[in-house]
Amino acid sequence: MTQESYLPHDATHDLKRVVVATGNPGKVREIAEALAGLGWELEPLPSNVSMPEETGSTYEENAALKACTIAARLGLPALADDSGLEVDALGGQPGVYSARFGNCASDTERNTHLLEKLRGQKNRRAHFRSVVILAYPDGDMECYEGKVSGTLLEGPRGSQGFGYDPLFVPDGEERTFGEMSVEEKRPLSHRGLALRELLAAHSE
Repeated sequence: MTQESYLPHDATHDLKRVVVATGNPGKVREIAEALAGLGWELEPLPSNVSMPEETGSTYEENAALKACTIAARLGLPALADDSGLEVDALGGQPGVYSARFGNCASDTERNTHLLEKLRGQKNRRAHFRSVVILAYPDGDMECYEGKVSGTLLEGPRGSQGFGYDPLFVPDGEERTFGEMSVEEKRPLSHRGLALRELLAAHSE
């Protein structure tokens, strides 16, 4: 998927109904609340429609694969994101493999695995990155990106959010994403920043 494949917002596309291409209810809720001002009917992925395997080597490739596949299958615009945590001391890992890091089955296990990898490491800098793709049944796509930097704690704090949120304190804050409500996290998070770009493009 080349950058030339991504097109600016085209007002001729019908965006009354948009499918959120994810099986993660936390992401569905976060995306729906962030884009509430657009008046779109954001629909969860139907239970009888499966998501494609994420075989891309970049966030852009994975997000486009998910959004384009669902848009083609359902004949509706589809919104998908791919995001990950990039840890400086681990050379940018886990990155696009964040959801499968260490072959762990749960967020708790992945957080524990990450902390083991960082045991004794003084450099705790990390970055959350997100790419959001809005795909249409005709193959057109829009791409939006967001990034937030911060520090990883030596143990989790908070039960909000998902993924690595309980370990990550964004720059300028004292609480982890896991200690913030959805409303507090949205303007700071990588996904929130990408969605804000999308919101601005479609509010023009």
